[in-house]
Amino acid sequence: MRIEALFLLGVAVFFGLVGIVYWFWGYEQGGTTMLVGTVLLGLLPGGYYYWWSRRMKPRPEDRADASMDEGAGVVGAFPDRSVWPFVLGMGLFLVALGAVFGKWLLAPGLALVVSAAVGVTVESRRGGTV
Repeated sequence: MRIEALFLLGVAVFFGLVGIVYWFWGYEQGGTTMLVGTVLLGLLPGGYYYWWSRRMKPRPEDRADASMDEGAGVVGAFPDRSVWPFVLGMGLFLVALGAVFGKWLLAPGLALVVSAAVGVTVESRRGGTV
């Protein structure tokens, strides 16, 4: 987790410097606020990962002397094709349209989202076949 933490903290530092330059160059509040949000999006998980990386033993990815076999884990079973990601996408699309055009689109959108959640759960329990 140390590499991920350093990467995210580096993102925060980079966008912090860009935000400082942006503020003094343009004095524009909207873009500066978005850059502050970007700094926080790098700083919060990066700080959390760094905090955990100091308290846990190093993973095989973090050690220089690790072999490939140490990093291999359980692969499990994955479905080769599924309709449920499409159903979930269409449901979330209808929910978003419901926020724009009217509340009447929320009911079919939420019905599709719930059916996709149930479908993908049943599919994963059966090993990829429904």
